[in-house]
Amino acid sequence: MTLQEYMNLPYNYIIKQIVDESGVYYYASVLELDGCQSTGDSFDEAYEGLREAMEGWIETKLENGFPVPLPLNTEKYSGKFVVRLPKSLHQRLAIEAEKEGISLNQYALYKLSS
Repeated sequence: MTLQEYMNLPYNYIIKQIVDESGVYYYASVLELDGCQSTGDSFDEAYEGLREAMEGWIETKLENGFPVPLPLNTEKYSGKFVVRLPKSLHQRLAIEAEKEGISLNQYALYKLSS
C-alpha cells in the first residue's frame, strides 16, 4: 500500500482542547498510530499538523519496512458493556450522579472519559 492510500483510510482522530498552565491549545493524535500527534492554537491548526505528522509517521514506517496499522473498525462496537462493581461503589457513584443532576450512565461516562 502507498503513503497516499494509507492517508485516505478512515483513521480515528482524537482532538482535545487543553487548558493548562501554558494556556489554551488543542492536542491531536491518531488512535491507531502510536506516537503520531500534534498540537495547535486552534482545532484546525491541530488537525492540519496531525495530517502532516501522519504523513511523516507512515512514510518512516514504510521506508524502514515496518507495518502500518490499519484503522480500527468502530462499527463493531455497540457502545455498551456490562461492568460489575461493589455495591458500595455503585451507591457512591449513584449519589454523586444525583448531586450533579445527571443519570448514573452520564456520570459513569464522564468519569471514564476524564
